[in-house]
Amino acid sequence: MAATPAPDTPVWRRRAPRVEIARFAGWLALAAFTLYCFKVMTEDTMWVFLWDAHKQAADLGSRMFPPRWSYIHHLWYSLWETLNIATLGTLLAIAFGVPVAFLAARNTTPSRVFVRPVALFVIVSSRSINSLIWALLLVAIIGPGALAGIIAISLRSIGFIAKLLYEAIEEIDATQVEAISATGARPAQVLAYGIWPQILPAFAGISVFRWDINIRESTVLGLVGAGGIGLQLQASLNVLAWPQVTLIFIIILATVAVSEWVSAKVRHAFI
Repeated sequence: MAATPAPDTPVWRRRAPRVEIARFAGWLALAAFTLYCFKVMTEDTMWVFLWDAHKQAADLGSRMFPPRWSYIHHLWYSLWETLNIATLGTLLAIAFGVPVAFLAARNTTPSRVFVRPVALFVIVSSRSINSLIWALLLVAIIGPGALAGIIAISLRSIGFIAKLLYEAIEEIDATQVEAISATGARPAQVLAYGIWPQILPAFAGISVFRWDINIRESTVLGLVGAGGIGLQLQASLNVLAWPQVTLIFIIILATVAVSEWVSAKVRHAFI
């Protein structure tokens, strides 16, 4: 016969009643807030256009196939320009992002009160603005073309590279730096032999990963006039040349797939 618990023995419960009620009220409030947000976002939606959306999509798809393969000869230069925009933009971002990373890291910044906040502000400013917005501003300032795309890619990438790199700098082994400093090495020698070898794998991985991202972003900068294959995409969309659009999509997909493969190989070689 099972023994009954003593009257003073507390009964185990998963949660207290007040906690259960609070959790239920929280989930109920979240559901109500989600429904309210959906109502606000769809307030101006004309639902009548959605009833035949599948028919419109099927009609558009039928006009996009087969791709116009003969148009590929017009895309090689634009594709080459896209690769140059991504590569040069990444190199320019590395040139500015590495010094910013050393200024932002707590263990390498000259001043935590004055210099580090400025470096962090540069990182946040760069990461807060999308490359398309940078491209729109630069096209208005310096005109359309690949130069606007290169600068837009670099301005967007500086914050990404600097943030990840300064976090890697802050995680280095300080004993190696102290050992080299104890030999009387100058700051430049401490940087070259104590800090840089420790962050080199992270630097290589970050740089190649950002280049891979920039390949994808540079394919659409032409939509706002910043050069690359996006210009050909915009031109084909303007004249409703859907078979050409399909071909451009295929070229972009193949380019991104190759860049992803190259990025993975390089990162595995260093990390």
